[in-house]
Amino acid sequence: MPNDRLLGLVLGAILAVIIGWVLYVGKTVLVPIVFAVLVVYVIIGVNRLLSHLPWLGEHLPQWLRSTISVFTIMATMAGGIWLVANNIGRVIEMAPVLQVSLLGMVQDWAARFGFETAPTWTNIRTDLLQQINLRSLVGSTVYSVTSAITALTIVSLYVAFLLMERRVFQDKIQRLSRDNGQVLRIRQVLDTMNSRIGTYLALKTLLSILLGLVSWIIMLIAGLDLAAFWAVLIAVLNFVPYIGSFLGVLFPIAFALVQFGDLGTVLMLFAGLVAAQFVIGNVLDPLVMGNSLNLSPFVILATLAIWSSLWGVAGAFLSVPMTVVVALALSEFDQTRPIAVLLSREGKV
Repeated sequence: MPNDRLLGLVLGAILAVIIGWVLYVGKTVLVPIVFAVLVVYVIIGVNRLLSHLPWLGEHLPQWLRSTISVFTIMATMAGGIWLVANNIGRVIEMAPVLQVSLLGMVQDWAARFGFETAPTWTNIRTDLLQQINLRSLVGSTVYSVTSAITALTIVSLYVAFLLMERRVFQDKIQRLSRDNGQVLRIRQVLDTMNSRIGTYLALKTLLSILLGLVSWIIMLIAGLDLAAFWAVLIAVLNFVPYIGSFLGVLFPIAFALVQFGDLGTVLMLFAGLVAAQFVIGNVLDPLVMGNSLNLSPFVILATLAIWSSLWGVAGAFLSVPMTVVVALALSEFDQTRPIAVLLSREGKV
């Protein structure tokens, strides 16, 4: 018996390595497909939320709720892409001015701390700061945005076909087995997965949009350039657990340092953005979403590192829903249920 358990552990480890290798090698193909599946989950989740609206939801027919859900999600994605693409031109125009401002700011801080007379300061300024070419940095950003637009186009096509496939999916499930008990179990697992992942993604999307709007208002009041662009970035980064909130504040604050050069204004903007992240992330998020994920915080952080190493930036965005899928699948089998228990928040699966 101990030998059988050891053999099972060894075979499980080998299978995990093979799956990881396949995920890494096939990420170019797999990432758009997984994103498309998650977008469909968001659409289903929004549809479900609409059905629970008081007075309105019960009077909306299914086809109208589905149409509203699809239009809302697609319009949100298109609007985000348009804002980013629209602001890229402004960033390119501002690049020379920002580069001069950055160099001037560093010179000013060096003078304040008495570094201007240091023999090595001129060399540092010449060899390091003047090598910062914001135009080339922006150029690589433009390439990244173009690649993202292409990827989102592919994702949109996948979403369209998945939504059409969804109409016959239940019939396919029914024909998977002649054992009605087995079919019922598969349906229950899929229903649980759909409910938890769909609700999580729909609510997370709504909270991210709210965070982006609040941050946009704060940056607009502060007079920060490209406020809409930074708001979209903050909303997108909110999907990345833990690190996303930090980066969502870091990027606009770094830009504000270059634009304003005034520590007081930057600190006020920093306080506003941190307050928005805190209220939405630590008050509204738990209040609205509750314990819908049932994942340990350590597991979320560890899987963030694992999925990021496999799929890069895309893996960071997909880490939480992918881990939920894995945990749900593991909880359905007696041999792997202990792993699902370890992944859960309180040991309940």
